Amino acid sequence: MLAGFRISTIRLPNGLALPVVEHGDPVGTPVLMLHGITDSWRSFEPILLHLPRAIRAIAVTLRGHGDASKPSEGYAMADFADDVIALMDTLGIARAVVLGHSMGSVVAQRVALDHPHRVAGLVLVGAFPRGRGNPEIETLWEGTVSALQDPVDESFVWEFQSGTCAQPVPVGLLETAVQESLKVPAHVWREAFAALLATDLRAELPRIAAPTLLLWGARDAIVGRADQDALLAIPGARLAAYREAGHAPHWEEPERFARDLAGFVASLETQQVA
Repeated sequence: MLAGFRISTIRLPNGLALPVVEHGDPVGTPVLMLHGITDSWRSFEPILLHLPRAIRAIAVTLRGHGDASKPSEGYAMADFADDVIALMDTLGIARAVVLGHSMGSVVAQRVALDHPHRVAGLVLVGAFPRGRGNPEIETLWEGTVSALQDPVDESFVWEFQSGTCAQPVPVGLLETAVQESLKVPAHVWREAFAALLATDLRAELPRIAAPTLLLWGARDAIVGRADQDALLAIPGARLAAYREAGHAPHWEEPERFARDLAGFVASLETQQVA
C-alpha cells in the first residue's frame, strides 16, 4: 500500500461493507471515484498520488466487487447509486464531485439524475449512456458472461482486462486488475452485465444539472465516439479526448488524467467563489 493512503471499511445502513481509500486533504474538495465492472478502488491507484493535496480523493469499492460485501442480489445501477448516497451520508459529505469509469460512469449518471443536489460536478470516463446496442458489451454477454460459473476462468479475466488498454501499461497494474476481478463471483458478473444491458439513460441526460467533463480515449475498443456524442446532451458537458488511449485513460496516461481532473475541480471551485 502506498504511503499517505487512508484505508477504511465503511458499514452502510443496509449492512453492506464497502472498502474506501482516501488520499489528500481530509477537508479538501471531495471527489468520489467509482470503478468499472469487476474492478475495485485499486483501479484509481495510478492517479491518486498525481492529484493535488487540495483534492480529497475517495476511491470506493462497490458492492459485489473486490473486498466489499457480496449480496446475492441487488446489482441494478440504482442499487449501486443508492450505496453511493448512503456512503456520502455516512462520511458526512453533503456534495461531491462524482467520477465514474465505464460501469461506474453509468452509476454516476444515475446519482446525478436521482440526487442532483448531492453532485457538485460529474466526470465520466470511458462512459456510455446505454448498454444495449453496444456491440462489445453484447458480445461479452452472449459469448461468455451470461454463462459464467464459479470459479471464473482466469484466462478469460486476463483477456477481459488486457483488452481495456490501447497503450502499454505496467504489468503489475494488469496483474492487480486481474486479481481484483477474480474476487468477483460469477453471479455478480452476470447480474451487473445484465443491469448494464437493461440501462438506457439517453432520454434523461438533459436533466443532469451538474457541470460535466467527459474523458475518453479515442482508441477505446468498447465505447465509441457515438456514445460521447450522446452524452454531450448533458447541458454544458465538455469532451476531452485522449488520442492514443483506450478504455482506461487513467491507467494509460495517469499524469495527464490527474491534471485534467484537477483542472476541472479547480474550475468548479472558481465558479463557486464567483
